[in-house]
Amino acid sequence: METAQNVNIYQNVSEIGDRILAFVLDMLFISLYIIFWSIFFSGIQIPEDYYFLFLITISLPVFLYHLLFEMLWNGRSPGKAVMQLRVVKLDGSKPAFSNYLLRWLLRIVDISITSGALAIVTILLNGKGQRIGDIAAATMVISEKKTILLLDTIIMDLPKEYQPKYPQVLIFKDIEIQNIKSIFTKAKEERNHNIILKLSSKAAQVMEVQFEENPMQFIDTILKDYNYYTQQ
Repeated sequence: METAQNVNIYQNVSEIGDRILAFVLDMLFISLYIIFWSIFFSGIQIPEDYYFLFLITISLPVFLYHLLFEMLWNGRSPGKAVMQLRVVKLDGSKPAFSNYLLRWLLRIVDISITSGALAIVTILLNGKGQRIGDIAAATMVISEKKTILLLDTIIMDLPKEYQPKYPQVLIFKDIEIQNIKSIFTKAKEERNHNIILKLSSKAAQVMEVQFEENPMQFIDTILKDYNYYTQQ
């Protein structure tokens, strides 16, 4: 997403399924709240003069549920917290009260009147995790779940005929190989040959080996060798 200052902001947009599950969980929490107070007051004789006051006292938190939680809990309701979702502004910053208020008011159109159908259609068509309330308030719902890519693991695809060269690579632990791979990948992307040279020298020192190939090929080889030996 590109801001007005031409700065690219990357947000992990929430999945529609997670949004629905968060909504269902919030409805469950609200239902439990209503059931609790219903049972509590069922054994109490409430004077007619105060009945309306009691009804308002119980209903107000339900009515303001999403607004209060998102405003006081940094963009999360209990359902969103369970699903690791959060409401943020388009630039990733924390929404102001006016943002929360506007998206909450438009829940009447998005969710209440249309039973959520309009919200689902808008989110699917919008592609930024936004229902109409979010579009109007310049907010979006992001997922804070950590996405693990293949590049973030030590796993590498090896050809069937692959022949390892450095059995000494088993001196490393999984976390150490993962760190080597992470540093190596980043250094290649940034074309930082100095880092690769230092990394290869340190790896060779720990393994107590001398390598003849260039540093980049050496690191690539020990990553593949580690995969070969640990996958056997």
